[in-house]
Amino acid sequence: MPSMLLSFLELITGILLLFSGGELFIQGSVALALILGIPQLVIGLTIVSLGTSAPELFVSVNSSLSGSDSLALSNIVGSNIFNVMVVLGGSALIRPLRVESRLVRRDIPLLLAVSTAVWGMASSKLITWQFGIALIVALIINTTWEIRTAREEPKRTQEAEPEINIEKDSTSLLNATIKLAGGIFLLTFGSRLLVEGASTIAELLGVSEAIIGLTIVSLGTSLPELITSLVAAIRGQTDLAIGNVIGSCLLNQLLVLGSCSILSGGNGLAVEENLLITKDIPIMVITTLACMPIFWTKGIISRGEGGVLLGLYLLYLADKIIPLTFPNVHSVFKELVLLAITLSTIIIIYKTIAYWLRLRKSSNNF
Repeated sequence: MPSMLLSFLELITGILLLFSGGELFIQGSVALALILGIPQLVIGLTIVSLGTSAPELFVSVNSSLSGSDSLALSNIVGSNIFNVMVVLGGSALIRPLRVESRLVRRDIPLLLAVSTAVWGMASSKLITWQFGIALIVALIINTTWEIRTAREEPKRTQEAEPEINIEKDSTSLLNATIKLAGGIFLLTFGSRLLVEGASTIAELLGVSEAIIGLTIVSLGTSLPELITSLVAAIRGQTDLAIGNVIGSCLLNQLLVLGSCSILSGGNGLAVEENLLITKDIPIMVITTLACMPIFWTKGIISRGEGGVLLGLYLLYLADKIIPLTFPNVHSVFKELVLLAITLSTIIIIYKTIAYWLRLRKSSNNF
């Protein structure tokens, strides 16, 4: 029991250090970028987005270098599932999210394409360094495209991007460097604590590292996205709340997975077949696909839809926990999950057909 308690303390301490390190990393990076004269639009589209994804990056890279491929990949997959179901769903419960940003509308199909490509590569049970390079190249192209197209519509982009609030006295080169270095140190140390604690907990409980990564670790590394989107929803910045989720999901796959795959070298990033290929990566793709008809509903993600997303995540989480705690009722619970998936699929199909019928009717009227 002392070992278990110590491991949980490592895990919680690691999450707190990651959160603090991510905040320092953002402040230092933004201040340094302002000193160098980089436009705020570019900062919002790159550095701030990178800052919220820094915990996932450091934890997954650290896991990959430590030989914990399952933990590295499951953290990415679990974070994306958490972002769509919990962060987006929770933000919609606070305030119905109006989808107006052109950037968000463009990024959803891109996210779906990237997620499908990751699923296809993972099906071979190995994500190679060549695929990692392809993901990084896609990230560079997408970031360049975003910056160029955003400049064409600066007013609409400004509404969809986070505010850059840095005090003048904090933009000195020394302060910026100290904050940046401190953030990197906390992220590095926190990620090591989190990986060590998660690996030990998985070993003591006799479960796969992937399960820990899909639940506890992904929840901890997704806290910056959760807080950012909830605060944005409270302030009425609905485009920012949605854009934060979609941008983070893209970075998790293009940057984090790409980096892990490259650092894995010739061995590649091994994929745990039973847990990831047949269940969790498909769920990640399906949740991304589900966003499309939700966004089509008169351009608003309602509180009801947010509640459905949160409910589905609770079912997903319970499906991970119940087999470990109540194995006797697992078969009954699987039927409940299957029913929920069936109903959700029917609703998605209905919304899609209704959207296209309305679109066709409006085009015929013209």
